[in-house]
Amino acid sequence: MSIVGADGKIRCFGGQAGKEFYGDYHDDEWGVPVHDDRHLFEMLILEGAQAGLSWETVLRKRNGYRAAFHGFDVEKCAQMSDAECEAFKDNPAIIRNALKIYSVRKNAKAFREIQQEFGSFECWLWAHIDGKPIILRPKCFDDLTITSPLSDIIAKALKKRGMSFVGSTIIYAYMQAIGMVNEHIADCWKA
Repeated sequence: MSIVGADGKIRCFGGQAGKEFYGDYHDDEWGVPVHDDRHLFEMLILEGAQAGLSWETVLRKRNGYRAAFHGFDVEKCAQMSDAECEAFKDNPAIIRNALKIYSVRKNAKAFREIQQEFGSFECWLWAHIDGKPIILRPKCFDDLTITSPLSDIIAKALKKRGMSFVGSTIIYAYMQAIGMVNEHIADCWKA
């Protein structure tokens, strides 16, 4: 089922009155190819923060995450102290799950190692699809894919490098968020 936003546009999600920010995310970001490492790191962290929660919840806290985690500067996040991570547990602007908080530092270290090995995280990640987005057009939102053989491969590789909150479902959502997969439903205005 698609959603008709307050502006009359048909979307996969978002755009209803009071949720325009969610429609803006759908319209401006979801499915748009991202090649900037800082933005790729941000989305990786936010997708991991979503585990067990709604994406809408995470988007509402996005600015809090940006402020807390040094604008998603990978170097600064990799160097966060235990004391800094512990303090985040009292920060209502983010999701205060200790494992998710500590995963930011852990994932930043692994992200940085990939950058050093491949020149950028973007080079490593997009090489999995030869730099060309996968375009899918499901008939309705319920037909969206939640994992794929490729998300399985990427998730396994990231876990092997020491990352957490990077299971196949999270990675598939990440691939959609950063435009590796463009999966707008058939009647969506973005399709």
